[in-house]
Amino acid sequence: MEIDFWQARWEQNQIGFHNLDVLDHLSRFWQSVAQGQNDLNVLVPMCGKSLDMLWLSKQQCHVTGVEVSPIAVKDFFNENQLNAEVSELDHFKLWHHHPLKLLCGDFFQLQPQHLDGIDVVYDRASLIALPPEMRKDYAQHLTQLLPRGARIFLVTLDYPQLEMQGPPFAVSTSEVEDLYATNFKIECLDSQAILDNEPSFKKRGLTHLQESVFYLEKY
Repeated sequence: MEIDFWQARWEQNQIGFHNLDVLDHLSRFWQSVAQGQNDLNVLVPMCGKSLDMLWLSKQQCHVTGVEVSPIAVKDFFNENQLNAEVSELDHFKLWHHHPLKLLCGDFFQLQPQHLDGIDVVYDRASLIALPPEMRKDYAQHLTQLLPRGARIFLVTLDYPQLEMQGPPFAVSTSEVEDLYATNFKIECLDSQAILDNEPSFKKRGLTHLQESVFYLEKY
């Protein structure tokens, strides 16, 4: 989606996509992704004010979030009572409270020099936030940022796209393979039908909703 779309959602407080709890999949699968390593550099693209970033920081990770909305970034630090140092970094405004850094700006302006090296990308809500015409560009840009051996912890939703207008958009397993298989080993860690637990999506007309968790490792 265009930057203006997401900025407007935050300005109008239309943030039903923001989760008030840490994702269960983090505690279930993080050790499989971290592989026993500490001090990992974790990138969280299109992070909003997700509490998952706090959880990751408590696992001794250095977390860098990227978010286009200054409202979301400010709220993250204020709501969690964190005092941040704020500075300019090229096209971004950098908010820093060790071990958390949030870069406020356009993800597509992100370059390797803006990062401290990335071991893991945590993509809970980025790929599914983008329409089909933007997902290829997103995957290509992310791939270019990552060194060999970097991992992606990816969460997707899949449903009959004609039944609901995104975001979140439907992303199938086959699309994940189309986007990433050239450069990544891909493993599906979990896949479950979750519509019965998501009444808001039922109200939007969905007849099926599949949530999948993937582990990707760059060749």
